[in-house]
Amino acid sequence: MDIFEKCTNLTPLNPLYEAKIAIEKGVYPFFIPLENNEGTEAIINGKRVLMFGSNNYLGLTTDKRVREAAIEAIKKYGTSVTGSRFMNGTLKLHLELEEKLAEFLGKEKALVFSTGYQTNVGTISAIVGKDDIAIVDKEDHASIIDGCKMSFGKMERFKHNDLEDLEKILKKLPEDKGKIVIVDGVYSMTGEIAPLPEIIEICKKYKARLMVDDAHSIGVLGKNGRGTANYFGCEKDVDLIMGTFSKSFASLGGFIAGDKDVLFYIQHTARSFIFSAAIPPANLASALKALEIMQKEPERIENLKRISEKWRNGLKSIGFDIGKSETPIVPVYIRDKWKTVYMWKELLEEGIYVNPVVPPGVPPGDSLLRTSCMATHTDEQIERGLEIFEKVGKRLGII
Repeated sequence: MDIFEKCTNLTPLNPLYEAKIAIEKGVYPFFIPLENNEGTEAIINGKRVLMFGSNNYLGLTTDKRVREAAIEAIKKYGTSVTGSRFMNGTLKLHLELEEKLAEFLGKEKALVFSTGYQTNVGTISAIVGKDDIAIVDKEDHASIIDGCKMSFGKMERFKHNDLEDLEKILKKLPEDKGKIVIVDGVYSMTGEIAPLPEIIEICKKYKARLMVDDAHSIGVLGKNGRGTANYFGCEKDVDLIMGTFSKSFASLGGFIAGDKDVLFYIQHTARSFIFSAAIPPANLASALKALEIMQKEPERIENLKRISEKWRNGLKSIGFDIGKSETPIVPVYIRDKWKTVYMWKELLEEGIYVNPVVPPGVPPGDSLLRTSCMATHTDEQIERGLEIFEKVGKRLGII
């Protein structure tokens, strides 16, 4: 058998079969090129649309100060470091960003990776050894699952935000095994917040460490956007805090923060850190400037909270099912995967961009439109977006 046969023999059992059908029907919703992206609005196929499908929570990707910081970094350092952090790719900017992140999060040390995905994969595969066990929420990000699979340890999964199931799993595990519970602070598809205080209590009871993926929490929750642990007032009880620069930080990259001894170990054993080129100067400078703005302009986070609440309440009052979202990530559950794709298409044609999420991205029967707000959305844009959703929802019989 030719190993490439799977690429062309698209039978109903092939995971790409339905993608091919969607292309033939003209409703393929992925890899849509943006001709221009102005934050709350974008141009797609020559048409200006409202952007409700971005992770640009604080609206900083188009901020003049962030852009200028990136440009100045390129002028000073060039476009790339052309090497790994381990060898020749560490700049003073890396160390400055790490120091400021650690201080921001109340941790001893932080370590900057090239992407958020690499942060989770590298950290988890380094920490979880052959005699260790990672206990993860069933809706944790794919990078967490992949990190567990790449480790030499064992992975256990508990029902989403189900404290009883988490304790049930921990209770049966051997006391002499190393254990770490890993959860998302804010879940990227549902917008739900992990119940950290209760999770911490269970972890302490069974002597398990705790790692929180705050990719969608930093810049959104807590004082000046310090994340989920700060939001609940339990920073000291979270052992590792992970974050990314590709959301609120308006850049690219990722980081892990925690005790200095643990970070030193990760720094010397995480393969995705050691064997990848470091993020370039422009990305470092963008993240540094975004971090500065977060701390100096807390009103951005307050406005994000207000705008998000208006969006959630609006969708709910129209008649849409938005689940248990408490954040700028607001799912609109359609349940049927093809209706989800068709609604995405009609919303785009009416002037609003969102993200359709179908299995395996979500469990069967949970197909949804992932919408998200920015601090820079105006009330008029929120109202216009709600009008379009109501119009399309009624036309398709969703509401």
